Amino acid sequence: MNHPSDLKYASTHEWVRIEGDLVVTGISDHAQDALGDLVYVEAPEAGTHVTAGMQAGVVESVKTASDIHAPVSGTVIEVNAALEDDPDFVNDEPYGKGWIYKIKPDNMADVEKLLSSSDYEAGL
Repeated sequence: MNHPSDLKYASTHEWVRIEGDLVVTGISDHAQDALGDLVYVEAPEAGTHVTAGMQAGVVESVKTASDIHAPVSGTVIEVNAALEDDPDFVNDEPYGKGWIYKIKPDNMADVEKLLSSSDYEAGL
């Protein structure tokens, strides 16, 4: 599995990358591999306030559906619209084209409370 060390991870299998004052989030390589081929991604709408740990969306594969949880609290600023037509970006490039949404965190320090790649992998 590929879990880049420059990202932070939630125990619920979401990843976070800081970009300026925003955090980009998606699901980990481990999560997409366990789900199989994705057929649908439901992200929260831009403008929605999410709370860390709460359900913020759903990913559906040919074999199951799984909740996406907000890794940090904040306001959703942007959703990856490309996933509407190509949800397989999450399978092919979970840390690139497969990002799901961007959040403006209520408190950027909350990102530091997430797991390092080694801590995430130790919990798998």
